[in-house]
Amino acid sequence: MKLSKIVLSLLLLLFSLNLSAQDRDISYMTSGGEIHPIQANMDIRHYTINLDVDIENESINGFTEVTMLLEKPSDSLLLDLIHFLKVNSVSVNGETTAFFQKKDYLYIVNKNSFQAGKQLVKIDYGGKPPVAIKPPWDGGFTWTQDKSGNPWIAINCQGEGGKIYFPCKDHPSDEPNEGVDLFISVPTGLKVASFGLLQSKTSLPNNKTQFHWKTNYTISNYCVVFNVAKYHVEKRMYTTIDNNEVPMEFYILEEDKEHANKVLDIRERDARVLEKYLGEYPWVNEKIGIAHVPNPGMEHQTMVTFGDPFDFQQVYGQPYSPNLYHEFGHEWFANKVTNSDWTHMWIQEGIDTYTESFLFKEIGGEKAYDSIIAKFKKSIKNKQALVLRDHETEAAIYTGDIYTKGAFFMHSLKTVIGDDVFFKTLKELATNPKYTYDNTVTTDDVEQLFSMRSGKNLKPFFDFYLRTTNTLNVQVKKGRNGNYTILSSNAPIPLPVKVTTNSGIVEVLLEKNKPVSISSKTPPILDASKNYITDIDFK
Repeated sequence: MKLSKIVLSLLLLLFSLNLSAQDRDISYMTSGGEIHPIQANMDIRHYTINLDVDIENESINGFTEVTMLLEKPSDSLLLDLIHFLKVNSVSVNGETTAFFQKKDYLYIVNKNSFQAGKQLVKIDYGGKPPVAIKPPWDGGFTWTQDKSGNPWIAINCQGEGGKIYFPCKDHPSDEPNEGVDLFISVPTGLKVASFGLLQSKTSLPNNKTQFHWKTNYTISNYCVVFNVAKYHVEKRMYTTIDNNEVPMEFYILEEDKEHANKVLDIRERDARVLEKYLGEYPWVNEKIGIAHVPNPGMEHQTMVTFGDPFDFQQVYGQPYSPNLYHEFGHEWFANKVTNSDWTHMWIQEGIDTYTESFLFKEIGGEKAYDSIIAKFKKSIKNKQALVLRDHETEAAIYTGDIYTKGAFFMHSLKTVIGDDVFFKTLKELATNPKYTYDNTVTTDDVEQLFSMRSGKNLKPFFDFYLRTTNTLNVQVKKGRNGNYTILSSNAPIPLPVKVTTNSGIVEVLLEKNKPVSISSKTPPILDASKNYITDIDFK
């Protein structure tokens, strides 16, 4: 009997521990999806986040103020906030307001209704935010130490959204048009690195310092993050392609500061390449920032993170970090040009990945460009279309192909419309106010722009490669006397294809079900440069 009680107690303990572990699991969590009708009525204008960071207990405590506009009266407001964090009180326009938390939502209710127009919502809350398991892909807080034992904290939340630590409307279509103020208090001696510009450092009681960072730009909620460490700040000025001066700042661990200038040299070189193709650095009124973190980097706006070793690979005689370059490229595609819905995530990730070819071309010429394009193509899995239905979550869309197939698609598009039109139109996409900052974009927006500038109807081409997993089917049939017939059963639009023959390279226009004849004393080689995703059958 006594033994049974012990066994029962152990089973109950294990069950409770298992529940606790399940309660801390956020693998289910994702960003975006269908917009709740209550949130569809809310236009987010500004966030003010004021938090004290308790490093010893791995917890946060403070408040967030959300300024929003309601399109019409409503008896409810709805914000996203992870259930780990307990809300203590809520006020709207200075009046204490009823609320309840359910799952990862904060419902704020008023039986007399909130009126249309401006609302200032203040939420006091605190608790232990989720811990990242595999950052930056699996988000949360990382609480670790540098080699000297100093605290080192990073936040990543692209997949889960900013709701892992502050109440927000977690959808890419609604960024705070009037920016964000961030007040973070940490033990004195540590520094906070974040977005925008540092406004002040204020000494507080209990040996704490509060850092106030601010941006006036729109910003994705997953970029509303901060990093904490015993940082050394290396600074220099950068003159943009439009002759504006912007500060470059690297928040690097003090123990690694001898590497700071090398990283800034690389950043300056990469900035000149990206500006050449995409226009001026987007955030000239703030900074070009880098924060040293204990995980691979992320595209956090004006404070891109970096966590690679400092022994950079050599590419055509120059130091190169794919992660350092890629995340910086996101300042244009992701932070400036932002998808309105995660279903169009290829725009951010695929076009940004394609920009890596710019550096290769600049330092190694066309041969180098071809080499990285071939690398992109080799990595394509093609198991899922890049663009699914509208209002998808980040988790549903996120695959390796949004990077590599998205990048290769841009190369194929360049082949179809020609270099001159392609590069001019890509720069327009990155600079036209219609597609940037306050405005978000869809796949149709990108297609319509390229169609208009090229004078071609590119929608079938976009649909074929982005909305399906189709490959270009081509048959090459040998005839008599060195004649060959080339036929495609599914070319979405007329496609220029180069064919290598014994007498040289000829270009043919491949149209659906329209055979093309060529002569060659040797078997022809189609698309030797591999400009399309093709399935070629020789008969």
